[in-house]
Amino acid sequence: MIQGGAKQVRFEFATASRIIFGSGTIIEAAPLAASLGRRALVVTGKDEGRASALFDRLRASGIETSIYRIVGEPQIGTVVEAAQIARFQSHDLVIGMGGGSVLDGGKAIAALVTNRSDIMDYLEVIGAGKPFENPSLPYIAIPTTAGTGSEVTRNVVLVSPEHRVKVSMRSPLMMPRVALVDPETTHSLPPEITASTGLDALTQLIEPYVCNSPNPLIDGICREGIRRAARSLSIAYDAGKNADARSDMALAALFGGIALANAKLGAVHGLAGPIGGMFPAPHGAVCARMIPIVAEANVRALQARSPDSPSLKRYDEVAQLLTGKAEAKAADCIHWLHTLCERLHVKPLSSFGLSREEIPSIVARAQKASSMKGNPISLAEDELTWILAQAL
Repeated sequence: MIQGGAKQVRFEFATASRIIFGSGTIIEAAPLAASLGRRALVVTGKDEGRASALFDRLRASGIETSIYRIVGEPQIGTVVEAAQIARFQSHDLVIGMGGGSVLDGGKAIAALVTNRSDIMDYLEVIGAGKPFENPSLPYIAIPTTAGTGSEVTRNVVLVSPEHRVKVSMRSPLMMPRVALVDPETTHSLPPEITASTGLDALTQLIEPYVCNSPNPLIDGICREGIRRAARSLSIAYDAGKNADARSDMALAALFGGIALANAKLGAVHGLAGPIGGMFPAPHGAVCARMIPIVAEANVRALQARSPDSPSLKRYDEVAQLLTGKAEAKAADCIHWLHTLCERLHVKPLSSFGLSREEIPSIVARAQKASSMKGNPISLAEDELTWILAQAL
């Protein structure tokens, strides 16, 4: 593994105030909530029935609850409306239970309840990108997929339909008070969602590890997460009730969220942001399609223009973690990722409406994306074009 040598490094580490992980821990949500507030806004996805047992436990603990559903990826208007409802109903606690979109939405709502300026003041790209003035309402994040790691990140991603773009709000004040990760909540995920969210988690472990400014504290987290995803994603896809595989993937997603919150990402996310804003393409599905192709483009560019780059050696290390073979090299990483995506039947981007005509616009937007700045090497316009053409 790469050694830090005498090079001086500066890094930060931030995560949820408290992380609780383990099968069956969902029953701890109600007493945790009771310690934080008395009136909870519970944010769920389209199937609020998945949270019915949580509602029952909250009410039995004397907590008044209201429900707000987020269907699809959270839009700017959606979270503004929900924050207004929470203020009007005097909620003092927000609980998000669902996939990454639900958790991001709940995180945004909790922040906007206490930070009352126009949301455009806080949004990046299309707004002023100003910092929040006040801490969020207490927020408990309960993931029911194993992908984004939103339960431990300091940002949210929102869709602006008007601008056909996804934009972020970022602040350490948005960190959840509690991340409650129970792998049992993922046992009913269908294979397609298992694949896309699992590959999203793997992407969020690989990109911070090979990025141009890695965090030495995060390196160990990434290595452990990559190992777990490599041995368990296919098993979870084939046998959704396999407790060990689901536990591994829940940990991989958690580690990926910690990694992206404390290190940089890369071209997969740099391209996924514009695509998700322009097309009805789930973030995880886009990352799943792009991770092997971006790895191939990055390795080729590093070998041609920066053969001594530490990132190229790190691709060798990723290959060793994925394959379990000490002699594996970057080319083996690329082959392993392509093979896995084929096995998991990852859809091409054309299935979400993307066409060759849209590629120049996506490339132009991606070149301005903050995630692109962490890529291990700067990719030229023709290289980004090649990636998208291959992903169709």
